[in-house]
Amino acid sequence: MGLKPVVRMAATILGGALFLPAAVQAQQAGAGTPAVGTEITVSNDSDETTVTRVALDLDLRNDGDAKRIGVRLENVWYELLGASAEQRQRVFLQAGDTAGKWTWAARVGTDGDNLIGSASVYDDSRFRKELFVERDIVETPLGLQRHLYSTFGGAAIDLPLNDRNTLTVLGGFQEFSGDNERLHLRANYVYVVSPEAGVSAQLRGRYFHNTVPREFDYFSPRDFVQALPVLQVRRFVSGWQLLAVGGIGAQRFTASPWQQANYAELSARSPQRGPWRAGAQLVYSNTPGNNALQSTDYTYIQGRVTLSRTF
Repeated sequence: MGLKPVVRMAATILGGALFLPAAVQAQQAGAGTPAVGTEITVSNDSDETTVTRVALDLDLRNDGDAKRIGVRLENVWYELLGASAEQRQRVFLQAGDTAGKWTWAARVGTDGDNLIGSASVYDDSRFRKELFVERDIVETPLGLQRHLYSTFGGAAIDLPLNDRNTLTVLGGFQEFSGDNERLHLRANYVYVVSPEAGVSAQLRGRYFHNTVPREFDYFSPRDFVQALPVLQVRRFVSGWQLLAVGGIGAQRFTASPWQQANYAELSARSPQRGPWRAGAQLVYSNTPGNNALQSTDYTYIQGRVTLSRTF
C-alpha cells in the first residue's frame, strides 16, 4: 500500500470519530456544562500576506480539556500579494473524549469547497504516542484561486531517557493538490534545566523533501533542513500559565546558502475565573511554511486571543 492511501485511511478513521451514534453523544454530553468561546487570530508575513480569522465555538459538553462536542463557525479574511482581498466562511463539528489511556480529538468541516479539519489520538503512557492528520487550503494566491489543498498525516513518539532528558521523534507524509508529495522528519531533544523554575533547553531539528519542487507558488524546495537550539521558560503566577520561548539556529534549502533561523513565542493562559477563561499568544518565525511564497528572505508573525465562558 502506498503512502497516499495510508493518509486517506487515517483521515477517514480519525475523522470518523465525530460521527458517533447520536444516542451515545447525547449521553456523554450530559457530563459537563455548555460553553461558548471566541478565537481571533491575525497573521502577517514578508510576502505581504495577511490572514485574519474570527471563530465562534459552541461546546455542548465542556467536560474538562479533553471531553467536548460542539460546533465552530469561522470567518476568514485573506489579503494576499497580487490578489483581491476575499473572505470565506467555514463550519466545523468538534468532538473529543478519552478511552482508557487514549485521548482523541477531531475538528472536521468544510470551507464550502472541500473537506478540511484535523484529528489526533494519543496515549498517556511513559512513551507517549500520537497519530494525527490535518487538511486545509494553501493560503497563497494560487492556492485560493485554484483551490489547492494539503493533507498532512503522521505519527510521533516521546522517548524519555531519564527524568530530565526526553527525545521526541516525528515522521509524516503530506500530499498537495497536484503531484507534489512531501516527506517530513522532525526530532526534538529536551533537557530540563530546572524543574522548579520551569526552564528547559531544547534542540529542534527538522527536514522535509518535496517530490515535485516549486509546482505551484507555495514554499517547496527539493530539500529543507533546520537545526534550532531553543530556551523555554514556563511559569505559573497566581494561577496564570506563562510561557516564553526563544531560539536562534541555522536553516538551509536547496539552491540557497545557510542562513540564520529565528523563533520566539510568548503566551499566557488564565485560570478559570468564575465562568471565564482567557488566553493570548504571539509567535515570530523566519521559517517558511506551506503558505509562504517561493522566497529566500521570509518572516512571519502571528497573534491569537481566546476567550470562553461556561454556563
